[in-house]
Amino acid sequence: MLSNHLFNNRIFIVFVLPFILGLLSVLSFQPFNFTLINFLIIPSLFLIISFVRKKSKNVYRKKPYLKNIFFIGYFFGIAFFLSGTYWISYSLTFDENLKFLIPISITLIPLSLGLFFGLASLCSGLFLKNNYSSFFLFCLIFSIIDYLRGEILSGFPWNLWSYSWSWLVEVIQVLNPIGLYAFNSISIVFFCSPVILFFKSKYKYFVFSIFLLIFFSFYIYGSYKINNNQETNREIKETTNIKIISPNFDMRYIYTEEEIKKTIEKIVRYSEPDPKKNTVFVWPEGIFAGVYLEDLQKFSHVFNKNYSQNHLLIFGINTQDKSNNEYYNSLIATNNNLDVLYKYDKKKLVPFGEFLPFVNFFEKFGLKKITYGYGSFSTGSDQKNFKFKNLNILPLICYEIIFPNLTQNSDEKTNLIVNISEDAWFGNSIGPHQHFAKAIFRSIENNTFLARSANKGISSFIDNNGVVLKRLEPDETGNIELNVPLINNNFKNKNDLIFFILLFTYTIIFLTLRNKL
Repeated sequence: MLSNHLFNNRIFIVFVLPFILGLLSVLSFQPFNFTLINFLIIPSLFLIISFVRKKSKNVYRKKPYLKNIFFIGYFFGIAFFLSGTYWISYSLTFDENLKFLIPISITLIPLSLGLFFGLASLCSGLFLKNNYSSFFLFCLIFSIIDYLRGEILSGFPWNLWSYSWSWLVEVIQVLNPIGLYAFNSISIVFFCSPVILFFKSKYKYFVFSIFLLIFFSFYIYGSYKINNNQETNREIKETTNIKIISPNFDMRYIYTEEEIKKTIEKIVRYSEPDPKKNTVFVWPEGIFAGVYLEDLQKFSHVFNKNYSQNHLLIFGINTQDKSNNEYYNSLIATNNNLDVLYKYDKKKLVPFGEFLPFVNFFEKFGLKKITYGYGSFSTGSDQKNFKFKNLNILPLICYEIIFPNLTQNSDEKTNLIVNISEDAWFGNSIGPHQHFAKAIFRSIENNTFLARSANKGISSFIDNNGVVLKRLEPDETGNIELNVPLINNNFKNKNDLIFFILLFTYTIIFLTLRNKL
């Protein structure tokens, strides 16, 4: 009786239940990795939308049913992003003038991004029934919406459903041939597949078994690929010694030369340089927060004293183009004299973090970007690989690791992705763990080793199979070192062709089965 009452209660079925499911979704991602919960959440969302569509004409007749269907997805999305991105508010605690924005960020981000799920629910709910055609329509629309979320405006492909597989690298090996969004679409199909068991069809167990078989075939393929790649890697004789440093600094800006000197001395101590050993040192973004390259170069003698000609230093620093008075968040590579051998200016800037969108509007209210200074960083215009001896490096700064397209234009011979990050912004939250998961995906997509140096985040070496070889946790200080084999890649996924082929396939199946099953 109670259950009947609840399912006839509009508030519960349209608002409360989807909101609970959205909150639970965070458990499928790092650091929890309870992926199995998605096999409950997504089918439940499907069944709720179908149920409301069917019942709206009588149970909810006083309310337009399309509005009900939209709210199902919208409230699910609000909770999804509330539980999955609450850590963004931590970044506002480092400036007293911005703390008033904390409640706004906690609510505004979920309210805005939740619209994507609301739209997906509305579009699918127009036709949704408990049948196979609706199943493929549901997966089609939710796949498209996730793609749009990652691509439109500045894009925010955070916590795509596929990222809940980050701990099971065997399954995600298909990323290399098919790409992120195609795999995300397939993941939605997998997670939604239990809903088939609720269909009135004599074939439902057979169809469900096919999906299980496809899933296990992914696992078998991935296991074979990993073993094969590991054997190949062991045969590669040419290596480069890479050392990743995690200083575990508290988030703070540097204002004086004395503070700069102390920071340099600490990072040198954590690096433990051996002057006779050829080594590439990778330091994180943000360790010289508020410092520009010209300020750091005043201490070139300290670097020269502790490092040798056998060393290459890679780290993040603010730079300025004096010709146009523009400022950049940059990754640079230098020798032991701090001579700049390479500079990459960040292309994907964090909205409100590194630049202020609609600047003329927001500055009227006294708002600024979160990072040091009131002016916005400029967007980098070019992304070229950096070549050092036989090492071909693709740079990614912090937030850029979540965008697969930033690696698609790289040199085919890339044999190391370097990702530097400042994760102290997110405090002791789930944010650094979710951020780290994206690095696993980029290594597999590009069949490339990845070196990640993250302050207050997870620093790690990840091989071309997405296997974490060495790591330092967010609260660990020190370094990790690895002789990275120089893999020459012959293939990388370079476009979303397979994703669009999948969408076309779902559409054909939906149209074919619409009036039959």
